[in-house]
This record gives sequence, structure tokens and C-alpha cells, in this order.
Amino acid sequence: MFFKNSFTPSSTFSPIGFPEKLEKMGELGFHGIGVPENYGGLNCDIKTEMAFGEIASDSFAFSQSIGVHTGLGVYPVLLYGNDTQKEKYLKPLAKGSALGAFCLSEPEAGSDATSQKTTAIDHGDHYLLNGTKNWITNGGTADYYIVIAQTDRDKGHHGINAFILEKGMDGFSIGPKEDKLGIRGSDTHSLMFHNVKIPKENRIGENGFGFKFAMKTLSGGRIGIAAQALGIASGAYERARDYAKIRSAFGKEIYRMTKEALRPKEHTMYPSLKGETASHLCALFNQSFIRSKKLSRSALLRKCKKQSKPLGLVKLFKSKSLPIAKKPSVRGKRYKKGQIRIKI
Repeated sequence: MFFKNSFTPSSTFSPIGFPEKLEKMGELGFHGIGVPENYGGLNCDIKTEMAFGEIASDSFAFSQSIGVHTGLGVYPVLLYGNDTQKEKYLKPLAKGSALGAFCLSEPEAGSDATSQKTTAIDHGDHYLLNGTKNWITNGGTADYYIVIAQTDRDKGHHGINAFILEKGMDGFSIGPKEDKLGIRGSDTHSLMFHNVKIPKENRIGENGFGFKFAMKTLSGGRIGIAAQALGIASGAYERARDYAKIRSAFGKEIYRMTKEALRPKEHTMYPSLKGETASHLCALFNQSFIRSKKLSRSALLRKCKKQSKPLGLVKLFKSKSLPIAKKPSVRGKRYKKGQIRIKI
């Protein structure tokens, strides 16, 4: 109910009220939704990431901000941070008293994460960070930043490390908010580093772990992106359906005037959307075991096939498309032989 009462489609274009909403989300526990209770989280199952799809159905910009915080700011520290880092950074991130950001992209690096120009030179008990990061979500509002930087160019991707930076460190500056074409409510900035002194204890993992860390973090983050996509699709479907029922022309709702055209489309869209939701739940189930390192991918598939629906539907979603009836009946119950009927 908080989502429905707090967000409107215009939230995607304007950041007005975002800090207050982020604070409220922290009070509700969403900042640490999958974090153990001893670190200030709710200790929920990873499938609760679907909640961010609900936010995206009303405001993708806000879901982007909170999704980056949890998926790219909180989980990496939880999974790969040491006890000291978890105590110092994870607790405030999970409790909602601090916001996180993930800094990988540069003018010439992003998709090609091995082409980092930002450097962190080892000076014994600390690193000196220099460079620029672009298109950083939560760039102006975050308190802690995970920064990927090159520490030894001769080692290629084995010479990349990840560091935790704090807002206000000497030499760390934030550029103006990006004037984007879309998702304008999301807080996106460039970050500049000039001889920023990073304590050695702020490096995440062993020396050279940065590239693998970034790839694993982004892999988990894609699950959240899928949830957002489903949320946007769900919001679009609901708004189109509701508008067709209240928009009148020639004395009738257009939904009734075009019932023959719209109803079959509605009964095609809804099972397809719900089917993709089931597929996404399967992916979340898989990812939860990948993160906990309990099962191999082949073992995951065998385990998923044994689960009750919707998790058991993983065997039906090996392809990108969901087979549904081209011409369902008005009630949407009769399907051609060999086609799948999804029930969630």
C-alpha cells in the first residue's frame, strides 16, 4: 500500500520527495531486505526481490535507486566483505541510515570492465585513487561507494580491485546531476577522484579480486533488473486495462466498444506476463543457491524440476518466449493441444 500511495508515473521524471521516500523505505526494512538480522536486515528470502518489481510498476526511477542500493551496494559487502567491513558499512546500509552506490562505468569502460582507466596505486598502508566514473546511480545521494579500479595494469583483469569509499574523503568530488532523456528522477552523476587516500582495509577481498567481484555483483544485479522489467510490464498492462474501462466515446466505454478486439489481447497479455513472473521466480531460486555456493548449476536445474510450482516451471522456460494460445476463448481457458496453460 505504501507504494501505491507514494508513487505516481511522474515519479520517473522528478526526484521530488525521493529522500523522504528512501528514508521511509529504510524504516520499513527494504534497504536490508535480504541481510541477516544481526547486521540490521530483515533476513528475507532472495525471492522478495520481486518487491522491487512492484515499485517499478509505479516509479522505475525510484526502483532504480533502491535497487542499486540493495543489489550493488548492500549484497556485495554482505557476500564478499570481511567482518570489519560488514560491521562498519553493512549495518548502516541495511538499516537505511546510509545509501550505497556502485562505481564501474567510465567514459571508455563499462561493458568492457577490463579497460579501467581509474587507478589505485599501492602506497604501503593505503592506495591513492585517481580517475573518473560516469553515470553513477545514487552518485549525489550515496554515503558509501564501491569503486572498481586498476591497481596493476601489467596483470590485466587480475590487477583490478574493489574499494569502499566514503563521501567527503579528500580529493573526492561529485559532478552535476546528469540531464538525461529518461528515468530523470534517478540521481545520476559523474564522480572524480584526485589522489583520494583509501585505507588498505577498505579493499574488498584479496588483491586482484576486483574483476571477479564486479562480474559476480553484476550477475546478481541482473535478477533485480528482470524484476523491474516485469514491474513495468505489469504497470503498463494495468493502466491500459483501467484506462480502456473509463475512457468513453459515443456514450460507451471504449473497452465495451472494442471488446472483440481488446479482450483476446487481454487474455493473451495476462498469462504471458504471469508466465514470465514464474520464470523470474525460478531465476531467483537459482540465484539464491548460487550466492550461497551450495549447489552447482546442473544440481540447481535438477532441484528446480522437483519443486512445486511456480519454481517447478523452470523446465518450461528454457527458451526466451512463452508458448501461449494465439486465439484463446473469451474466458481464456481453452488452449490448443500441446500448448501450455500457466496457473500461478
